[in-house]
Amino acid sequence: MRKYSYILAGIAIIAAIMACNLPSSQPSQPDPGAVMTAAALTVQAQLPQSTATSAGPAATATFTSVPFPTLPLPTLPPPATATSNCDNAQFVKDVTYPDGTVVTAGDNFTKTWRLKNIGSCSWTPSYALVFISGDSMNGPAVQALTGNINSGQTVDVSVGLTAPSSNGTYTGNWGLRNASGVIFAHFYVQIKVGGGGGPFAVIHVTYTFSTWSDSGHTNCPRVTASITTNESGTVTYHWTRSDGASIPTNTLSFGSAGTQSINYDWALGHVWNGTTSWVGIYIDSPNHQDFGHQTFTTACTSP
Repeated sequence: MRKYSYILAGIAIIAAIMACNLPSSQPSQPDPGAVMTAAALTVQAQLPQSTATSAGPAATATFTSVPFPTLPLPTLPPPATATSNCDNAQFVKDVTYPDGTVVTAGDNFTKTWRLKNIGSCSWTPSYALVFISGDSMNGPAVQALTGNINSGQTVDVSVGLTAPSSNGTYTGNWGLRNASGVIFAHFYVQIKVGGGGGPFAVIHVTYTFSTWSDSGHTNCPRVTASITTNESGTVTYHWTRSDGASIPTNTLSFGSAGTQSINYDWALGHVWNGTTSWVGIYIDSPNHQDFGHQTFTTACTSP
């Protein structure tokens, strides 16, 4: 209540002052804003010291820079590592019946692929050549390997097939299967039946091994190559050997499609170091193709 008394007293004083100072001949109304300002100042002056407050400068908003929180980096999975390289194969070449070879309807033939073991595990007789899809051409569903093929070694894998009885192009997809039943290599055979015989070509070469003797040699190694063509023509070929010897070219004439056999006699010394040797055929014309080789560990014996 005392606060309000002070305010009323202040207003009364201001009103009296203004009444005294105004000219009588020209009365006017006081400025309401000035009156209220003066009243406020008077009241403030009369308020007890404990009640009056000092109005400071207007408050301003203050922005404090807050560092962006450092978030932990997401945990990434470890980089992928190479899968097991135990079973892995590289296709080297078609040793017999390259793609598109023309085969007479109903003929039996042997398809051979050359593969290299580029894995870390040996291929054992528990591994097998298996038919996967396409035209089986009377081939076996499964054919076990006949020996061990160690890492880095090359092997010729063969399968016996029969050309279909109708003209057309036939493709069979095959693979290698490991002892756990996993197929880890894929390759195929493709032939044409009919079509007028196609261009002259050697379609396959097979090998057999035996020995020969004469007055100065006993039981020396002999490799016989049986060369088959699809029609008449002249074949130019040369033998190849594991020791890299240079052997001259020869020719073989065919009057019609068929097979001819030739021998290579090697007078290999009787002192044997245990190294496996081999002899093979390279067709210079018309194929320009290496047809594999026959391996052996036999040397001449003393007469």
